[in-house]
Amino acid sequence: MWYGVPTIASRFLGYLMNLTLPLIFAQPSKTADLTQVYAIIPFLNVLFTYGLETAFFRFSQESDSKKLYNTLSVSLIGSTILFTALLFLFKGTIAEWASLEKHPEYITWMAGIIFFDTISTLAFARLRQENRPRRYAFARLASVLVNILIVVLFMGIIPKYLQSHPDSFIKNFYSGKDSGIIYYLIGNFFGSVVTFILLRKEFSQIQFSFDRALWVKVMRYSYPLVIVGMGGIVNDMLSRLIYQHVVDLPEEQAKHELGVFANIIRLSILITIAIQAFRMAAEPFFFNRSREENAPRTYARVMKFFVLVCCFLFLGISLYLDVVKWFFLAIHRNEWTEGLYVVPLFAMANIFLGIYYNLSIWYKLTNKNMMGALITFGGAAITIILNVLLIPRFHYLGAALATFCCYLFMMVISYTQGQKHYPVPYARKKLIAYLVLCVLLVLVHRGLVSIYANHWFNLAIATGLFGFFTWFVGQIERKELMQLPVIGKFLRPKGTT
Repeated sequence: MWYGVPTIASRFLGYLMNLTLPLIFAQPSKTADLTQVYAIIPFLNVLFTYGLETAFFRFSQESDSKKLYNTLSVSLIGSTILFTALLFLFKGTIAEWASLEKHPEYITWMAGIIFFDTISTLAFARLRQENRPRRYAFARLASVLVNILIVVLFMGIIPKYLQSHPDSFIKNFYSGKDSGIIYYLIGNFFGSVVTFILLRKEFSQIQFSFDRALWVKVMRYSYPLVIVGMGGIVNDMLSRLIYQHVVDLPEEQAKHELGVFANIIRLSILITIAIQAFRMAAEPFFFNRSREENAPRTYARVMKFFVLVCCFLFLGISLYLDVVKWFFLAIHRNEWTEGLYVVPLFAMANIFLGIYYNLSIWYKLTNKNMMGALITFGGAAITIILNVLLIPRFHYLGAALATFCCYLFMMVISYTQGQKHYPVPYARKKLIAYLVLCVLLVLVHRGLVSIYANHWFNLAIATGLFGFFTWFVGQIERKELMQLPVIGKFLRPKGTT
């Protein structure tokens, strides 16, 4: 909760800010360049951090924590300066490759964001490892709030002020609302700078001492994680990165579809936010519990509750998807509603990804990170091939199918291999039944509303099906749920009054 809530809150605030794009820009094509930049950033984040966060948790269990923190911090700071310099050196080439020739300044802001985010990586990891959630939460939330304030200032307050004060000196440096995409990047940059400042105590504790033997040992562990991370980003971001380059459409229409496509994915990103929040707390938790005798049972229980949470999120997104459509239609943003039909497919694919992250603990605990790299590499190969083959033919559906097949493959392979090397008693049949039931409920909902297309009927059926799933889970998991804080107080054993 301590690490998950601030992560969810910060990500959700950023999520809401991105959802304002359709309110500001009538044409989805206007947001395509921003989508392109934010598809590049995760690739660079993996390269810049090269697995040091996970390695820090892994080796803090057996090495001197201060020596480890100092060594890895020196490594990270040095490599970040080098990589950022290369970004500036090849800024023109990157802009041309990403079809951002008209806005090379986007690459400049992107480089600044990556620089400060990377430098802060180990400081955040140390806060998590030392169990200091309040400081962690404050730094995370402050970054997002600064980001939002800058976007609101330049996209909302200043334009209205200039309408009533056209001669104000502000107009001399304000480029106008039409170029507002850059203010999203500027807000992100200053949010990252604020985070860096708030973590100054952690940076001041760095002693520039470097243990080469320890560093080599860490690098042997972490370099496969770069492959894992890069493969994971390929699976997550490749469709957005290459969409407008592979779809067989004129440039403006391709940008239009990319803008719509990015908005579609944001609707399913609530599950991604939950996954990321879970990973923030779960990774150090899994390592800390790894030496306990009942650790596998603990991992299995965590998996069950994780899947249940994801099921509720999936139903919330899929059953009430038409509410989003009605909202866009009400504000005359009809163009943004294209492709909403693939959102449930993306949402289920993200559940598979979350399950995979749960399962991946086996290769991290058994020092078989290369196995994880191979699984991710296989998923990346599926992603690349299917995106290139399916997007030109099926557009949004093609990208969704590629993501779905990739994460399904990774989940299944990770489970089968994990049970061989680090057996965990997952409730496999029960979890599959929950996922299948969720899909069936969504199909029933779509079938009924296709027969009778009424708003209130739509909402009533969605709420009824959601309530049914809640009741069903309550009956099946009653004993487990009764042991939980807060929730357990509302449940009584069967047969009692």
